[in-house]
Amino acid sequence: MSSQAKPITATRMAARTAVILFIFVAIFTALLSGAYLWTRPAIEAATIAEKMTLIDEVLPRDRYDNTLLKDFVSLPPTPALGLDESSAIYRARRNGQIEALVLETVAPDGYAGKIRLLVALGQDGAVIGVRVITHRETPGLGDYIEPKKDRNKERPWITQFNGLTPATIEEREWKVRKDGGRFDSVAGATVTPRAVVKAVRKA
Repeated sequence: MSSQAKPITATRMAARTAVILFIFVAIFTALLSGAYLWTRPAIEAATIAEKMTLIDEVLPRDRYDNTLLKDFVSLPPTPALGLDESSAIYRARRNGQIEALVLETVAPDGYAGKIRLLVALGQDGAVIGVRVITHRETPGLGDYIEPKKDRNKERPWITQFNGLTPATIEEREWKVRKDGGRFDSVAGATVTPRAVVKAVRKA
């Protein structure tokens, strides 16, 4: 009798442990799902705010009156823009008419890899603004493509594109001065600006 009781007790204990474990996992999953649903609106709001902060740097809000992030065209992977994944072109409108476009482009040939850019273009194709979204350029040398890291606070390097219309400027001018073009660069760090200039022109 005692030898048969032991297996029964062990089986019951194993089943009991499995039930407890299942209940624990179910409760943990429910809590995790609840926390996600509770924080999701805040996360989405923060993401939108972050996007708009960056867009504000290339396109002032007084240039449009629509909800920009809701007015877009999906763009498939576009090698000409250095994009190997889908993205979006945002349409800025005033009184229903398109006034500008905001899109991403990637310079694949930065010194330390890809440089992702945000570009705003006017109705006539003129560049309204350019900002770097992400990069891995050498700190203190090639990172001056970011206004906050550029020593020239009055006229950051990246603002050289403002107001230029690529279609009316010869291709040979879309280079850094060292290569015979019109764009300034920092001595010893020309690979980075070369890549950015080329990407902006393609955009």
